Amino acid sequence: MEVTSPLFWLAFHILIAVFLIIDLRHYKRTEMSFKDSLKWVSIWIAVGLSFSAYVFYIYGTEEFVKYITGYITEYMLSMDNIFVFLAIFTYFAVPYKSRPFVLFLGIIFAAIFRALFIFIGVALLERFHWMTYVFGAVLIYSGYKMAKGGAESVDPSKNRIVQLAKKFLPILPEYDERGSFVVRRNNTLYFTPLFLVLLAIETTDIMFAFDSVPAVLAITREFFTAYTSNIMAILGLRSLYFLLEHGVKKLKTLGRGLAIYLFYLGVAFILTAFGIDVPSWVSLLLIIAILLGSFLTSKEE
Repeated sequence: MEVTSPLFWLAFHILIAVFLIIDLRHYKRTEMSFKDSLKWVSIWIAVGLSFSAYVFYIYGTEEFVKYITGYITEYMLSMDNIFVFLAIFTYFAVPYKSRPFVLFLGIIFAAIFRALFIFIGVALLERFHWMTYVFGAVLIYSGYKMAKGGAESVDPSKNRIVQLAKKFLPILPEYDERGSFVVRRNNTLYFTPLFLVLLAIETTDIMFAFDSVPAVLAITREFFTAYTSNIMAILGLRSLYFLLEHGVKKLKTLGRGLAIYLFYLGVAFILTAFGIDVPSWVSLLLIIAILLGSFLTSKEE
């Protein structure tokens, strides 16, 4: 089956849908303990890394290394998403039973946004040479923002979309027991606070897509590798969220390490405009070194 054929993409997305349904049904049936979350994080990482064998079969060693690099990069960047999600759920005091489904929807829309941004990004790079400088500058600026605080500086109360929704939509003060986004009261439709939470999550997805998509395009310009590594990386975000929620603290140096890596990707991106291509194995070794260094040098807060 050709990787560019509609049949392949149909089969690929059906497989992803099955994985997401398994993940959703699992968290509806069981308590989300630390051990349980750790097991499922391991399962989804294994699934994501196993897909690299198919990339190797189709494209060979070079794109295989780029897939692994892209996957690890996107997974590490996704950790910043998780801490923003934690801040949003805490700020809105979201009932625990409502969180799995909101995260499920967050992953669905994150996949859509990233597919759209990657497609547009690849098209822009092929059509306009100067976009290389733009994407490189975006990555360097993203590295600067992360070095200054990254996800920790996000304040859900200042989300403009949420503020507009509060101003123009009829919002109930309390959550619905069934976890609904919209309810009918006295023949009038009202939005519950959970709808505001969903808006905050989705605007966060868009914000992080602006960082993650240039990062993966700095690693590979092949749409197949860029897209599949992104999707596989966000596949296990729900499990990662519950793992972190159960007490795994944010690594103090992880943000600084990612800031350095984004800065490096930005410079490497711009160098390609001058015909200088940094070998893919250099990026892979660097991201692994940053990840290991963060674990070895950080302490729990």
